[in-house]
Amino acid sequence: MPRTVYCDYEQRETEGLDFVPWPGELGKRVFAHIGKAAWAAWLAHQTMLINENRLSPLDPKHRAFLEDEMQKFLFGGGAEKPAGYVPEADKNAG
Repeated sequence: MPRTVYCDYEQRETEGLDFVPWPGELGKRVFAHIGKAAWAAWLAHQTMLINENRLSPLDPKHRAFLEDEMQKFLFGGGAEKPAGYVPEADKNAG
């Protein structure tokens, strides 16, 4: 039987993650309060941030930025799209 959590992002009971996805206290918080669908949404957002801002997950400053954005995205602090970001669907429509 899958593990369930009350997901802070989706505001409902949902299937929980199978493992702690991030080191430290933030990882424990994510594991306890974020579901699989919300984590997948964060990974897509994180990929966009890395690509649009040309970030390296190996750079400590970039990791700190991503960690801050993760907290905003998952726990309601208002994560933002990068400046000048245009979704692929909008690029192809014009």
